[in-house]
Amino acid sequence: MLAIVAAIVFVLALLFDLADVTSDALDYQTLITLGLLLLALHLAGVGAGTDWRARRSARRRR
Repeated sequence: MLAIVAAIVFVLALLFDLADVTSDALDYQTLITLGLLLLALHLAGVGAGTDWRARRSARRRR
């Protein structure tokens, strides 16, 4: 899910760069940094759900 959000942020950064949109709080460099952060979190496994069924069945077998 975070990778999809990162892709959307990268598209917004590209559009901001192509349209020369400048703002003090939000510019294309900020969006690129946000996209890289989201991508890094995705690769680190943050937000990846846990399969609770597999954990319960592993306990029963012991």
